[in-house]
Amino acid sequence: MNIQLNRDQEFIEEFNSRIENEGSFSSWQLFRMSYRSAVATTTPEFKGLTAPKRLPHVTFLQHQLECAQQVVEEMNGRGILADEVGLGKTIEAGLILKEYMIRGLVKKALILVPASLVNQWVNELSQKFYIPALSQRRRPVWDQQNIVVTSIDTAKRPPHRDIILEQEYDFVLIDEAHKLKNHKTKNYEFVRSLKKKYCLLLTATPVQNKLIDIFNLVSILKPGHLGNYEEFTKQFGKDRNNLFNDAHLKQLIQKVMVRNRREDTGIDWTKRNVETVWIDFTDDEQQTYEELTRISTESPNFSSITYTRELCSSREACYLSIKKLLNQDREIANRLDYENLMKQIEQLPHHAKALKIIELIKDTDEKFIIFTEYRATQLYLQWYLQQHGISSVPFRGGFKRGKKDWMRQLFQDKVQVLIATEAGGEGINLQFCNNMINYDLPWNPMRLEQRIGRIHRYGQEYDVNIYNFAIKNTMEEHVMNLLYEKIKLFERVVGNLDAILSELEIGDVEKEIETIFKESSTDGEVKIKLENLSSVISYAQEQQAEEA
Repeated sequence: MNIQLNRDQEFIEEFNSRIENEGSFSSWQLFRMSYRSAVATTTPEFKGLTAPKRLPHVTFLQHQLECAQQVVEEMNGRGILADEVGLGKTIEAGLILKEYMIRGLVKKALILVPASLVNQWVNELSQKFYIPALSQRRRPVWDQQNIVVTSIDTAKRPPHRDIILEQEYDFVLIDEAHKLKNHKTKNYEFVRSLKKKYCLLLTATPVQNKLIDIFNLVSILKPGHLGNYEEFTKQFGKDRNNLFNDAHLKQLIQKVMVRNRREDTGIDWTKRNVETVWIDFTDDEQQTYEELTRISTESPNFSSITYTRELCSSREACYLSIKKLLNQDREIANRLDYENLMKQIEQLPHHAKALKIIELIKDTDEKFIIFTEYRATQLYLQWYLQQHGISSVPFRGGFKRGKKDWMRQLFQDKVQVLIATEAGGEGINLQFCNNMINYDLPWNPMRLEQRIGRIHRYGQEYDVNIYNFAIKNTMEEHVMNLLYEKIKLFERVVGNLDAILSELEIGDVEKEIETIFKESSTDGEVKIKLENLSSVISYAQEQQAEEA
């Protein structure tokens, strides 16, 4: 290939002439403008943050500023942001990203968040930090110099995956990073393979059940920082308590992780008012519940426990599940019992919990978020509230991103009630609401704290009211007395309870309770086993309090 070069003799002669005559090379006005621009964008020294001065409309908390400064100055832009729920990990991450962009160190970034939070992240970065972030649409933007926000499920799918893995990113951020704790998953492999200069992992629960959780997260940030897997397990074992008891390990983790707790921030948090709302079934409902309990006890089907929980939520949820069971298993042993039970359910009045909701909110204009475990209950409640002139919108995991944003906006601007399944407990911010009804209580304490964290977080101006519904003389009464009364779950930080459960080798409270119900032949046996479980947890709590 022949390349022809043309010599610009005129420019060269003029340039030489100006050198000989000492100028002029440009007008004074252009030079002055260029100089002022350079001064304005220059970071005079490495220490200290420049970004807050450029964002006077944002009031940063002291712990957020200290976190950003620590990541930039001491961790070289690779860290785990592990503040407790509601302390502003998103703010800290945005501040760090802005700081690097101002310093000219980040131009191309990939931000991986849950699908339901993509637009929320884009809006937050744009409105608070003036960062022109894009959400991935149909048109690929992976190979361009910009800030892209997308879900990890989208990013890891072909053809996006191959294009993304070819890129060299200045900055990668992963929200809800605890979902990467298993190094054998495709998500973990994908994130580990990303080419990245700076990297942030955001999670309120960096260690969930096993010490290896933190090893896997740190290996994404700084491979080799904790050695290899064999060396790590040999030196520190697998007990998560070693993270707090082993001074050397604690020191290593502190070099890559920032964790702020509510009590350490000095923030004057609004109060959390918790009220247990006890509800009585009608005679017909109680009779149906006892019949279902009898059938469930005789049934070898483990999911029969679910049917009992569903009946405590709504007729619809239980009815549809039993109908599905009978359609799938034509040879089920106690089919006649289930068919008769369905006829019994058809005759039930409106659910006792639904009646209590109307009683609670009918005479107020305040906004409420209602959490239920079941989609059928969600649909029923929306219809039932409408019959009483109460406006509501649903929120669930099956909605596409745009619809979730639309539902949130309708709740904020137009309607009184948001009825959410568990998807509403992840990430979405609802500080404009300060009333929550746990229509169905989860048996997993972490999920409960995620729910409450949607409204009881920094930025909430009013005291938060939490109403926990539980039906007497049902499994809900047992669980309420175990989780929320005796071990005082609402009065303590969930992270502390999580550590206690791990020490007792109780990996999953929900499974533990399900096993108790499944393996108990009488209601009295259930009470005794749950009482024993709660006593063990309470004793461990007392021991921890004494040691502290």
